[in-house]
Amino acid sequence: MLIELAPHPCDQPSPAGGVLRAARRPEGWISPGPEPAIPSDLDGLWPGPEEDLCWLAGNWRILQRVDGHRTSLDDLLTAHLATTLVAGNPPARCLDLGCGIGSVLLFLAWCFPSAELFGIEAQEVSAALARRSLRWNGIAARAQVASGDFRDAAALAGHAPFDLVTGTPPYFPLGAGPQSDHVQRAPCRFEHRGGIEDYCAVAAAHLAPHAPFVACAAWNQRERVAPAAAASGLGLVRWREVVPRAGKEPLLCVFAMRKAEAVEPLVVDVPLVVRDEAGRRTDAFIAVRAAMGMPP
Repeated sequence: MLIELAPHPCDQPSPAGGVLRAARRPEGWISPGPEPAIPSDLDGLWPGPEEDLCWLAGNWRILQRVDGHRTSLDDLLTAHLATTLVAGNPPARCLDLGCGIGSVLLFLAWCFPSAELFGIEAQEVSAALARRSLRWNGIAARAQVASGDFRDAAALAGHAPFDLVTGTPPYFPLGAGPQSDHVQRAPCRFEHRGGIEDYCAVAAAHLAPHAPFVACAAWNQRERVAPAAAASGLGLVRWREVVPRAGKEPLLCVFAMRKAEAVEPLVVDVPLVVRDEAGRRTDAFIAVRAAMGMPP
């Protein structure tokens, strides 16, 4: 799901020609979690033309293209499920496949202040934004983003197994619909470099024993998920449907897998309804946002 952010009266211009988005927070709301270690020298980090700096988790922020692919519901829910599953045994090493602008990496870094994180992204414009966001929040020493196609065996060669692997695959096969000509967007929605099958295969090769792989899929592509897992020696252990508004059919699903030898019975969570019939955020969705450091 792509989000279009309307201008806010309190948005400010950045020194480099971009936009500093206003914090949209209710009065009295206290930012949770660790504070970002914003560097004293912000040269090269301010949002430039066609870029903005937006609030993400707590006081952490993310750089995005105004006209490109932006952090969205699937990133939030994938990160939330991932952090929920490993909360009792925080991961030392995390991998995000096709990390885009770094949304999931940043959520994981905010939740796990001691974790080392590695992302890989094929679109250089997205990878560059992610690296700048990591630097802005002061975590470049423990988080890095490599440019490349994760399907290339050399891309992750030499890395030890990871305690958590995540991914937010594009939703649609090539030819399934018209593609946007906006920067970043087409490969984020259409499978220019593989789909859930490829994500499962690479995740399986880099999971530590008992570690989960957490991802999402469009609801109309859900029947591909279980076969993709099985083909890579993985089994589904968690599943949740996401309904955008009460009364509508699901929009997407988020799920977790483990290697076959570590598979436990599948847990199917109650569907998450994002908004009620009147369009208000539900208590369940507000709770998800709160767990990830976001205001109600």
